[in-house]
Amino acid sequence: MPYIPHTDSDRREMLATIGAQSIDELFREIPEKLRVAPGSLDLPPALDEPRLMAHLWELSKKNVNLADVTCFLGAGVYDRYIPATVGAVISRGEFLTSYTPYQPEASQGYLQAIYEFQTMISEIYGMDLSNASMYDGATSMAEAAIMATGIKHRDKVAVSEAVHPHYRQVLDTYCWSMGIEVITLPAVATGVTDLSAAADAACIILQYPNFFGTIEDLAAQRAACDSSEALMIVVADPVACALLKPPGAFGADIVVGEGQSLGVAMGLGGPMVGLFTCKKSLIRQIPGRIVGKTKEAHGEKPGYVMTLRTREQDIRREKATSNICTNEALMALAATVHMIALGKNGMREVATASVRNTQYAIQQLTAAGAKLHYSGRVFGEFVLELPKDPTVVRDALLEKGILCGLPLGSYYDELKNCLLVAVTELRTKDQIETYASALKEVLA
Repeated sequence: MPYIPHTDSDRREMLATIGAQSIDELFREIPEKLRVAPGSLDLPPALDEPRLMAHLWELSKKNVNLADVTCFLGAGVYDRYIPATVGAVISRGEFLTSYTPYQPEASQGYLQAIYEFQTMISEIYGMDLSNASMYDGATSMAEAAIMATGIKHRDKVAVSEAVHPHYRQVLDTYCWSMGIEVITLPAVATGVTDLSAAADAACIILQYPNFFGTIEDLAAQRAACDSSEALMIVVADPVACALLKPPGAFGADIVVGEGQSLGVAMGLGGPMVGLFTCKKSLIRQIPGRIVGKTKEAHGEKPGYVMTLRTREQDIRREKATSNICTNEALMALAATVHMIALGKNGMREVATASVRNTQYAIQQLTAAGAKLHYSGRVFGEFVLELPKDPTVVRDALLEKGILCGLPLGSYYDELKNCLLVAVTELRTKDQIETYASALKEVLA
């Protein structure tokens, strides 16, 4: 009943209203060979609600629960502390059920929240402006690259090999469909990018810190962009930018990223929230939407408005900058509440604790028999080279209650013996030492 509430009488009334004699007549336009005959799916018997909930509970036990294991797995989604106030605010009905505002005059509270989100993301990245958010970091990066090709009138983009592999796959899909060539810039022995092959590209894309946790040289990226008249695009971790010099300070043209670390639960990989910022001079080419602040016509009361919506439904199709039609409003709200709860000092403390824990983990894990693969400076993540198959090590450590990291062989052939380890502010000294002790035992 909770799932299919219509009675036979309800169905007859609905069919009569639309002038159909039966369900079969309603679907008569679908060819017979494409229809599924009643009873042919061989489905198991239906469960009542209590038994269905029990069944779902049993299925959920097959997932790795972070209440039962210690997480050193990152690679784009991170186990960070989320203040209780985040869940309390985003669970309110007026926020939880709201869609992206189509009638801004009736959505002042939500528009203000988006405006605050834009302001804080712009400040974190050191950029002039931010849009209202995008689907995730991968689509933000791909949209930035497409934006660059339109601005520079070039059909080639250059992206570092040290950018997240999934992000590069999304970029490849976007660019393939638009006839844009993607050049991959190799990573060198220190784990940073060789920029020498980026000539004639519309943009050069680096990650900061990169997929391996290594901190890229953004000053060198700016110089390479200037020499080839390309746009500088940075995929930046907002938590790292609370401590590191922000990309905007290096002259970045577009800075994008994933906002999951800002108060959004890991959630089995979603939903995420994409961050997108740029220089003011590029505002007319930005994808998505921007909320602005103004004053009402009769008085000094502030008002919030959709200042820019450059999508197909709002302007002439040939003038639209993106096919992305919405923003991750609820996740952006979570990020906003998170940043407000922590404040500047709290954000910096989170980043500092991550660095401190990372360095301690490197010390302990290398003493346990692993080797640090890259020599560059790192933030929050690093690559370990192991004397055993990393997949075997991962499975053995998972049995000991440790989610030890990501084996890299599936993404980089030359790193088949390597493991990507993430260390956030939540990891304790005891947890790191337990990981090191278990690793030493598995490697023995």
